[in-house]
Amino acid sequence: MENVNRRIVALDIGDVRIGVAVSDLSRTIATPVEVITRIGWGPDVRRIREICSRYDTDQIVSGLPLNMDGTEGFQAKKVRDLCSQLEKAGLTVFFQDERLSTVSAEDILLEGNISRSGRKSKVDKVAAAIILEQWLQEQQH
Repeated sequence: MENVNRRIVALDIGDVRIGVAVSDLSRTIATPVEVITRIGWGPDVRRIREICSRYDTDQIVSGLPLNMDGTEGFQAKKVRDLCSQLEKAGLTVFFQDERLSTVSAEDILLEGNISRSGRKSKVDKVAAAIILEQWLQEQQH
């Protein structure tokens, strides 16, 4: 399927939660949409496939948590393991360096005067939107 005028879903994968964002059809704007509470690979993959289906896409950008020196550590391996399950389920996965995306998301929410409890419930999906924005910008260059 042609990528032009097609949404892409972004994930900020953590051990407890997965932040989800989606692009607009022209792939210029990233919008935070929800936070998934992790249950296990099977239910998590099914939930992500449902979200992709809702937005009529089979493409995902996953944040890849690299170490500050750019190497992949244990957390990156866990993300790659889940993403390999997503690929087995028929989704195409791209990776984006997500270093400092959660810090940026926290800063954005703090600037918006969002309460601590409000930040906790939103930070993962805002981080996913930041990851998606970075990926979209790189694709335009």
